[in-house]
Amino acid sequence: MELGLVGLGKMGGNMRERIRRAGHTVIGYDRNPDVSDVHSLEELVGKLKGPRVIWVMVPAGAATQSTIDELAALLSPGDIVVDGGNSRWTDDEKHAVELGIKGIGFVDCGVSGGVWGLENGYALMYGGDAENVAKVQPVFDALKPEGDFGSVHAGKVGAGHFAKMVHNGIEYAMMQAYAEGWELLEKVDSVTDVREVFRSWQEGTVIRSWLLDLAVNALDDDEHLDKLRGFAADSGEGRWTVEAAIDNAVPLPAITASLFARFASRQDDSPQMKMIAALRNQFGGHAVENKK
Repeated sequence: MELGLVGLGKMGGNMRERIRRAGHTVIGYDRNPDVSDVHSLEELVGKLKGPRVIWVMVPAGAATQSTIDELAALLSPGDIVVDGGNSRWTDDEKHAVELGIKGIGFVDCGVSGGVWGLENGYALMYGGDAENVAKVQPVFDALKPEGDFGSVHAGKVGAGHFAKMVHNGIEYAMMQAYAEGWELLEKVDSVTDVREVFRSWQEGTVIRSWLLDLAVNALDDDEHLDKLRGFAADSGEGRWTVEAAIDNAVPLPAITASLFARFASRQDDSPQMKMIAALRNQFGGHAVENKK
């Protein structure tokens, strides 16, 4: 099938390549002309045959809104817009209404996989009407990991991003647990090789995971994380998860505490946040702040 892909950054560029490897035609647009296949959204839409599918992979908020507004003026009834960024699920409901007035379908899709997705595939959580999802299904199949798992039609519009938000909230708590354990091991005199303790957990333990593997990778690069400042940003999903928990009276003590720990990292050079920063860099290519 043909796909228009808007946003060719760290994830979008690799997604374009993975979809092409599956035999589909992808025309990509990015503000950076060095990576873009066309010069404008108008040119992108013009090169696709109807009914068109346009996948938006730009930062959540104003960038996504302006892109969808522009597409709404360019697309035709029967076309589909997919928001694959980390938008808040409440924005999805708004976008679906705005596009629906013009007969344009909307699907939201939470995407996980970071810089590793090109080779390993992307975990996908999507929401929307079954008819619209079916039109995008070949692209979902191209992006997902091999095997029976790794993608899900989570429900109606907004369900995909809500599921991805909860996924990221759980990710916050898991990273925090590894970070706290690492700091405690580093603190005591009796443990003389913390990196190898972490490595030993990679086989046969109940806490083995890809995040643990990435922690070992980070420690191999910088055994005591001395090069890093103990600062870790939060990209929004953790806050939204806690807000949704409050709205629904669901207790989330671990996820909430992990979010607050991120805030604490902005006050002092937190050893735990060195590990959080290292893990985010390992799995997602997120920037780290080195010590001056």
